[in-house]
Amino acid sequence: MTVILVADHAHINGGQAKVAIESALGLAARGHAVVFLAAVGPADERLAAAGIETVVLGQTDVTRAASLARFGVQWLWNQPAAAALGELIARHDPGETVVHVHAWAKALSPSIGPVLAASRAPVVFTMHEYYLACPNGGFYDYPVSAACHRAPLSAACIAHNCDSRGYARKLMRVARHGLMRHTGMIDNLAAVVTISRLQREVLAPHLPPDTRFEDVANPVDVAPLGPKGDGPPGDFVFVGRLSAEKGAGLFAQAARLSGQRAVFVGDGPQRAELEAAHPGAVFLGWHDPAGVKRRLREARALVFPSVWYEGQPLTVLESLALGTPVIVSDLCAGREAVADGVDGLWFRSGDPASLAAAMTQLSDDATARRMGQAAYERFWADPLTLDRHLDRIERVYREVLAGVRGPAAARVAAFAGS
Repeated sequence: MTVILVADHAHINGGQAKVAIESALGLAARGHAVVFLAAVGPADERLAAAGIETVVLGQTDVTRAASLARFGVQWLWNQPAAAALGELIARHDPGETVVHVHAWAKALSPSIGPVLAASRAPVVFTMHEYYLACPNGGFYDYPVSAACHRAPLSAACIAHNCDSRGYARKLMRVARHGLMRHTGMIDNLAAVVTISRLQREVLAPHLPPDTRFEDVANPVDVAPLGPKGDGPPGDFVFVGRLSAEKGAGLFAQAARLSGQRAVFVGDGPQRAELEAAHPGAVFLGWHDPAGVKRRLREARALVFPSVWYEGQPLTVLESLALGTPVIVSDLCAGREAVADGVDGLWFRSGDPASLAAAMTQLSDDATARRMGQAAYERFWADPLTLDRHLDRIERVYREVLAGVRGPAAARVAAFAGS
């Protein structure tokens, strides 16, 4: 079959792009014809090397825009993106083609909505976040650092500033969300892929009642290194963006309360504030993927204190795969991978005392070793490999293609049953 993958970025700058690109490479290796469309370059060099047709529009994204007012035209309606996607879909047989959208909110804009709604080829949408349901993409109230339970586009939603940069930006998000809702973007989806149970629970009330959900976990790129040795466990480590929604400040507070050293791998808007307030903490900055894995392997535990409905945090899974226990917020989907008291601990979201108590429990070396052993054994008993991910996503593709009429679809349906 042909798979047209749609994303904001053609290079790895986070979890969304990583999954899209790794999936593209894996699908191409399995013999499918893959096309990759993105607004923002440069393109990952591996795409061309794998024979993947890559269309990059040479645009920027909202995170790089010096002025949202100037960027607003693209952000609200990126006409070149709509034209490019329409051209790609038009030149492929809809009976043999799947359009799979991974991201649109940072650069592609709602303009692709009418193209998706009119597509004769089935459209699959992976929910890495919540932009199809929530104007700010996370059901998160940034000014108060808490989950938001207001109905999207309700009077209460519109009147409240949940944006990290001010109410004017919130109103732009509301306008864009209203525009997206009227483009038909969600009206012709053959399947919505969710990456955790929590994500489906949060999304379901806000999507059409007949939405077909498919659970397909993201792949985890970690080698089986074997359980850790008997050496002393290391530090408590935080990996990711140093920002309020990620709970970076909460980790620093809990480390102080528990008398433990906090180690941060990453960077972000809170770094200067945290460095000033917590001189005993260690800030290592961003690492490449190999460096992150090394830090996780050496750690006593990963602390994942996210205070928003994070869909499937890959760092949690990588830590478990490397034999390092995880202390995780009970609000985010990371809890689904952690058996409380077995290979890690849950704590009450937003509560530094609860997190400090969990850190104190894991400060015992024997406890850390026992949970680390369990983490490694539980993950590798049923690993979330790329092959497993591809098996499941191919099944989704075959099933949605089987609903397309015509000889080509019949061939795909026959293949699905073989």
